[in-house]
Amino acid sequence: MVKTSGDVARYLQAKLKDYQHEVFAVLFLNRANKVNHFEIISRGGITGTVADPRIILKKALEEDAVSIILCHNHPSGSIKPSHADEMITQKIIEAARFMDIKVLDHIIVSDEGYFSFA
Repeated sequence: MVKTSGDVARYLQAKLKDYQHEVFAVLFLNRANKVNHFEIISRGGITGTVADPRIILKKALEEDAVSIILCHNHPSGSIKPSHADEMITQKIIEAARFMDIKVLDHIIVSDEGYFSFA
């Protein structure tokens, strides 16, 4: 069960630590905030990756997710969100709202720590 951003970040740091390129992943949660499914949605380069809201929300519907947690890594070590990170977060939140899917957080992880948009 997901309780805090820190719990999720530690889980994600373990899952994404071996990637030397940026990956965007999503945790799909049920009503009790239990993880139904974890999936890497896209793999990118050293400085970025593409997160398509349509792919994310289609998968959320397939997984019967009530809420989702967005996440990606920063191989550079920096945990500071970019403007693009902020924009995609807002775009997915808006799109998910129409489907009654709640975006609980967007977490950026690196070796240095994590950043939570929540």
